[in-house]
Amino acid sequence: MAIETYISQEKIESRIKELARQIDQDFGGEEVVVVGVLNGAFIFVADLIRQMKSPVYFDFIGASSYKGTESTGKITITKDIKVDIKGKNVVLVEDIVDTGLTISELNVLLKEREPKSIKLATLLHKPAKTAHPVSIDYLGFEIEDKFVIGYGLDFDGRYRELPYIGIYNG
Repeated sequence: MAIETYISQEKIESRIKELARQIDQDFGGEEVVVVGVLNGAFIFVADLIRQMKSPVYFDFIGASSYKGTESTGKITITKDIKVDIKGKNVVLVEDIVDTGLTISELNVLLKEREPKSIKLATLLHKPAKTAHPVSIDYLGFEIEDKFVIGYGLDFDGRYRELPYIGIYNG
């Protein structure tokens, strides 16, 4: 199967450097707890924190709302964070916001833990699918309503390793 490149590796790398600079500027040298949403955000988190100058502590939270290419309409927490975020600056990092369900539910869950601040970084946003509006503080790219893979995004666990974002035409 040929996979059409949608966003190149070079564009992703350049945008991540810009996002890291923006995060560093916003937090002014204070420690940032980066919470990546598994599994899709792991590559984005790794590349983002390597570009940041702020002191970083990172952890991952696992949440799932997809089966194949469709949202199930509910989320399941598959792994919780271990770090206590009370009184800390948190950046929640997601691979893609489409319906907004997962990120809105995670936002509520994390706010209950009383962080000093919580901001959202997402590599991709698909506004045409948004049913649960969320405030995105750090956005990589706004995309059309296409099913995308690569750079951590998958189709049933495959294609995460691609260094670019491609369009899945299964």
